[in-house]
Amino acid sequence: MKETSKKMAEELRGLAEMPDARIDTSDIAAMKDAEWAQASRGRFFRPPKKRVTLPLDADLLAWFREQGKGYQARINAALREFVEERRKG
Repeated sequence: MKETSKKMAEELRGLAEMPDARIDTSDIAAMKDAEWAQASRGRFFRPPKKRVTLPLDADLLAWFREQGKGYQARINAALREFVEERRKG
């Protein structure tokens, strides 16, 4: 990933400090309630990955592998869902 230049960092800092009232949103179409219902937070957020060796129960691993390609991503998603549920309290 490219490092942010000093000039860009200053510009981003200035934008972050700008009050919402100064942001011109007149060119953005209003969203309908049905569109907001389909919205999701963090959809494009991709935290960094770290390789680990993790012993899993053989039957769990077999089940995820039976689901086809991408089983490791599905295991990661299941773990993330578990953690997010616990964080909610």
